[in-house]
Amino acid sequence: MKDTPDEGRPALIDGRAFEPRALTNVLLGIIAFALALFLMVQAKFILISLAIAIILFSLTSEAINAVGRLRIGPVSIPPRLASLVALALIAGGLLTLSAVLISQVNTVVTMVLNYAGPAQQAIAQLFGWMGPEVEQSVLESMQSIQVAGYLTTLAGQASNLLSATILIILFVGFLFAERIWFDAKLNSLMGDSESAERIARMVGTIMRRVNHYLLVKAIVSAVTAVAVYGVFTVGGFDLALPVAIITFALNFIPSIGSIIATVIATLAVYVLTQNPYTSGTVLVAVGILQFVIGNVIDPMLMGHALRLSSFGIIISLAFWGAVWGLPGMFLAVPIMVALMIICAQSPRLRPLAVLLSREGLPDMDH
Repeated sequence: MKDTPDEGRPALIDGRAFEPRALTNVLLGIIAFALALFLMVQAKFILISLAIAIILFSLTSEAINAVGRLRIGPVSIPPRLASLVALALIAGGLLTLSAVLISQVNTVVTMVLNYAGPAQQAIAQLFGWMGPEVEQSVLESMQSIQVAGYLTTLAGQASNLLSATILIILFVGFLFAERIWFDAKLNSLMGDSESAERIARMVGTIMRRVNHYLLVKAIVSAVTAVAVYGVFTVGGFDLALPVAIITFALNFIPSIGSIIATVIATLAVYVLTQNPYTSGTVLVAVGILQFVIGNVIDPMLMGHALRLSSFGIIISLAFWGAVWGLPGMFLAVPIMVALMIICAQSPRLRPLAVLLSREGLPDMDH
């Protein structure tokens, strides 16, 4: 029997009907992503403060639970009292850290103003082997840089740090106040206890991995900063404390942070001494320290806790650096960890989790 001409036409019609629908979904997804990106850029001050507050809350919540389980004879520590103590410690620590950073920024600004001229000449002398014309051209280019304008911007960013600190403290305080009702709200939101328990496990996994990453990074960064401070102190160089603080902060940025910190330390010594051999010695010393600590101690302490792709980390650094600037680069890895774990729980989004993972196994348990 021959097929009738109309056979297969409904499938063709369904296929043609499916294509516009899929195209519409793709366009809507692009529009939603663009809108979300626009809102993230416009509200970055609030969102960055909220992200840091959530991380601080995550770091201290387990400690509060442990304190709440302690007993002094028949008396136990109330959770509210433990939360208040934790909030007071966080507020004091953040305000102290902000004061230290602002003080160091002022020190750096003063030193840069004093060494602006010698620094420009010292950098231009690096190109002296290419001829006096090239050296003079580089010097003129360096002198055309508006150093005062950049320093004014830096001072303004430092003044915004205090506002951000107060906002972070407020966010953390409200999170501590709401933590008692998190489980009840999650049960009401999900509608059944099984789904709520699954979401709670997922959130717990994110918190554990991010906390482990941040604690290890804090230890490694502190060791590196102390080592760099020791190098500057033994060499008798100024700016030992500012360079150590910059090294501590930049080591939280994976892959490129340690390189930038090493370059800054070397340039600082070269500007202070204008001696290429001395600065080269510091480059070798700090470079060896960064290499040993970053490639031996860091992986040994970190283990396989993150399971993140190195290429994915670079992409995440580029994306969040473009969206939120330097704070976004600090938050890139915690956000990537959360995204990978969340995507691993959805069958449709699991391929993205596989791409973000280092071994193609974005499992939750470790």
